[in-house]
Formats: sequence, C-alpha cells, structure tokens
Amino acid sequence: MNRRLKPLALVSAASLAVLGGAVLSSQPARDGKRPRSDQRGIIKPTMADTLRGAMYADNWFVMYINGKPVAVDSIDFLPHNVVTVDLLPQYPMTIAVLAKDNADPATGCEYGRQIGDCGFILKFSDGTVTSASWKAKCFHHGPIDRDTASPKVRSQAIPADWFEINFDDTSWANAVEYPQDRIQPKEPFFVHDFKGAKWIWSGDLDLDNTVVFRHRIDRPDFKPKWNTAPDLSVTDVPGLR
Repeated sequence: MNRRLKPLALVSAASLAVLGGAVLSSQPARDGKRPRSDQRGIIKPTMADTLRGAMYADNWFVMYINGKPVAVDSIDFLPHNVVTVDLLPQYPMTIAVLAKDNADPATGCEYGRQIGDCGFILKFSDGTVTSASWKAKCFHHGPIDRDTASPKVRSQAIPADWFEINFDDTSWANAVEYPQDRIQPKEPFFVHDFKGAKWIWSGDLDLDNTVVFRHRIDRPDFKPKWNTAPDLSVTDVPGLR
C-alpha cells in the first residue's frame, strides 16, 4: 500500500478573489522556464525543486532530516507498505531513521514464540540510497541466543537526541547490507523504483529488533534556486519542532 505524505493547503474564496489573475513566482512559467523574482526580489521554490523519497521498512519506521520529522510509516505492522514523500532538499542533509521489527518488547518474539526478520530500504530521486556507508546501531535485541522457550532481551535507552544533526555517531558500526531474497519484500516494493538501493539493518537481521540509522550527504556545490525561508514555527505542535 502506497502512502504519500502531502501538505494540505486551504485557500478561501476571498483569497482567490484577491489573487485573481496575479502571477505567483512559485508557479512555473508557461514556456517551461523558471519565473523571475517578483518586485520584492523573492524567488519561491517549485515542485520541480523537490525530491521524491521512497522508503520500505519491515515493519515500521520514522525518519528525520536535519533534525525535523519528515515521514512516519502510517501502518505499524501489516500489510507491508511503501511510504513516499516530497522533500525540499537542504544540504548538508543528515538523515536519521528509527526502524522497528514486529517484536514483543518483553520477549523479542512475534506471533507468540516465533523469531522474525527485518529490513529497511530507501531511495531519493537525487541519488541518495541506503548502503553499508550508513551508520547503524541496535537498541533492542532478542530473544537472546534464539531461546524462544525462555526468551530474554537486551535493550538500552535510545538517546533523546538521536535524530539531531550534531549527534555523535562516530563510534557506531556501519550498516550491514542484506540480499533481497533474505528480506523477501512484499508486492508494494516492486511497483516503486528502488534500483541501486540496498537492504540494510544492523548485524543480526533476526534478533536486532530496534535499530537507528544515520547518514549525512554533503553537496558543497548545491545552490538552491530559491531565496525564501519559512517564517512559520511548529514548536507548538506535539511531536514537531
């Protein structure tokens, strides 16, 4: 099942009347060329400036970019689904993902006393893909020694600032790449473009149940075509910053 996160814009009839016929600098010109700045020198980003991101997790994830939440899997468990989102790039770009397998926190098992497997894959239209170059750290592991008769887990608290740009992940191991036949993704995966991306997790695909991934993308030659910045604040919205 495809989930696309889209902003919701509401425009009143009165606002439309005020705008009637005005040319907005955020809209592409009819000849396909980017519109020039308006009389105030403002150039707004367009959808042509955005990236498309696609993510698949077994079973769930939340993703932050540059310290802000930008995507969350709307299905906690099943069916497996692909989440897509439009992103306005800002480099350097720090991606932080918290991914979870379906596992009982007390036992590490699923469906009673079974051991599950995991996996995460991501691709952005700017060429960003998951690979062994990403950092990965497990925060919940079990059942220890694959003991499903008397299951025990090993866990540690996830740092409160795990998603921040300046979080220190230098001591973390690199992610491990896994073959696709080991993950066995479901049908939604195959209708999206993940070419070049690798399935990643931490060192134990079966027993590591909660994993944080981090990756930084540096594009020193990137020059945005827009010169505007948001004035709004979302600090009053629970879960946002």
